[in-house]
Amino acid sequence: MKVAFFAETADGKITRGAWELLAWSRTLAAPEKTAAVIVTPSIEEAQLQKLVSSGARHVFLCESPALDRADIPACAAILQSFCETYRPDVLLGAASVFGRALFPYAAMRMKTGLTADCTGLETDRQTGLLLQTRPAIGGNVMAVIKTPSHKPQMATVRPRSAPELPPYGGEPGSITRFPAPDSQSLPGAPRVTASIRLTHGEEIADARRIVAVGKGIKREGNIDLARRLASRLGAALGATREVVDRGWLPYSAQIGLSGKTVVPELYIALGISGAVQHLAGMRTARKIVAVNTDPDAPIFQVADLGIVGDLFEVVPRLIDEFSPKTK
Repeated sequence: MKVAFFAETADGKITRGAWELLAWSRTLAAPEKTAAVIVTPSIEEAQLQKLVSSGARHVFLCESPALDRADIPACAAILQSFCETYRPDVLLGAASVFGRALFPYAAMRMKTGLTADCTGLETDRQTGLLLQTRPAIGGNVMAVIKTPSHKPQMATVRPRSAPELPPYGGEPGSITRFPAPDSQSLPGAPRVTASIRLTHGEEIADARRIVAVGKGIKREGNIDLARRLASRLGAALGATREVVDRGWLPYSAQIGLSGKTVVPELYIALGISGAVQHLAGMRTARKIVAVNTDPDAPIFQVADLGIVGDLFEVVPRLIDEFSPKTK
């Protein structure tokens, strides 16, 4: 099976999501059957060399200063041209803001199916088809989807769901460069006209430690308590959807199916009952500590350490415990 992935770039560098897609590609296909396609106004040469030395055996690069990375019609046309030439069985993209805009449009152009926001990928040993796993019905079930009749089999993959990229000691890949099409001949599709860098969201996605709050925090003013604990631990502050819906924290802090997927070393859940939608975004954290008054709260089923108690009593003691000690 030939597996290709769309490698996004930002400021001349390959994004984290692209490296995760490389990891997925290497678990699905033989080394000589992995490929990356890059569409960018510019990219650092060192990034390309790192990609080919990390297991992407074929890198197809469309680089032009005149090419707007956010030009969805042009990127879709390039993907279609690439697929018609290389003919991959599978084409993967990151479930990023741009990937979620590009891949449905590209799938429509190529008249194939698309499974969005996958959390798992594997190969069906009997049919050789891609098994695409994604949450469904509000996260209450995990659906396994196949695309048996059309190719490429297309999927976008949720961030932080990939296996760790293992070291690669094989033969380095090759880089093929090709020109960009005239995007002016491709009207009628959506275009990204502006982008805003959300620092808080990036902090959550990359944080080694996270303190998250749920409805058990009771009111917006009480979030300062969690913020103080996060400050003591050098942690980012996250939240459940209910907290965000109430306007207590911005959407960029939301963790779960409709927010960020995070894999920190430490995740402290304060007043979070553990709805399936939230667990889907944080259950792969290395260590989970939960504080809740309900001993039957689902969050305790995934927690490494559960504290049955009032967070307004527990958190001040934790803050005191992690405060600098004076001699």
